[in-house]
Amino acid sequence: MIITEIEPFIDYFRKIRQRTNRVIEAIPHDMMDWTYKEGKFTLGDIVRHLAAIERFMYAENVQLKPTAYTGCGKDLAETYQEIMDFYQNCHQESLEIFEKLSPTQLQQKCITPTGIHITIWKWLRAMIEHEIHHRGQIYIYLSILGVKSPPLYGLTSEELIELSSNRS
Repeated sequence: MIITEIEPFIDYFRKIRQRTNRVIEAIPHDMMDWTYKEGKFTLGDIVRHLAAIERFMYAENVQLKPTAYTGCGKDLAETYQEIMDFYQNCHQESLEIFEKLSPTQLQQKCITPTGIHITIWKWLRAMIEHEIHHRGQIYIYLSILGVKSPPLYGLTSEELIELSSNRS
């Protein structure tokens, strides 16, 4: 997908975020500090990471500024509500930055934290891939915990199989 105008991208990103929001909202409030292994992201870390990396890396870089990401620890937000507020506020700030990008700016190159020059629209596309990766982590964590999570597109695999077999 080549991004030549920001409005269709923003619309697409909002749809991606709605699916991410549904799985984040399935996290039990008392499980934000849970992780499958010491030293790995907790559920809260993942949510904070999604918020902070979007705002302080991607949104900074598309403005041709250096990355300002400093991590995803509890110093950013600790309680369930604080984490959710941080997540929503960072996203809103990022959208306000992205919405200002012109077609010309989308074709400019920014510099990634590793020093690679990348076209801004490709960097935005990478941001979406990054979010989807971490959404998958949350699904796995919830599955390990035995927490029912929302189907990605409205149907579970089992429901799709049932619908398919009923049509045969």
